[in-house]
Amino acid sequence: MKSLEHAAVGLAVGAAAALVLTPPGGLAALVVLAVLVSVFIDLDHFVLARFERGDWSNLRLAVTNPRVGLLEQEKVFEGFPRNFDLKRLLSHQLIGGVAVAGLVLAGNVLLAAFVGVVVYAHIVCDLLRDSGIA
Repeated sequence: MKSLEHAAVGLAVGAAAALVLTPPGGLAALVVLAVLVSVFIDLDHFVLARFERGDWSNLRLAVTNPRVGLLEQEKVFEGFPRNFDLKRLLSHQLIGGVAVAGLVLAGNVLLAAFVGVVVYAHIVCDLLRDSGIA
């Protein structure tokens, strides 16, 4: 999914999760956190692309060409093998798991559940898009 789509999902899921779970922090702050997590978790794609290709050309393309970076994001990772999508989803799960575990260990179980719900929604959206359902 594109960043704006993830932001919209993060907004909706974050608002619902904040109302249901009531973790510490104001509603507005939690919704902003959900949008940021929903969008910025995708930065891992550039690290994976760096390992795959051996250079930062994908990041350079997204940063130097605002049209591609913001509106035509599907062009940023063209030409990668199918298993790149699997690595991307695995990376999201690892990042989410570490974030949730860290928050639990820090004693903030409700915030951990909140972040877990937001990351889960992100991954489901990616799976829906990758499978052609949405």
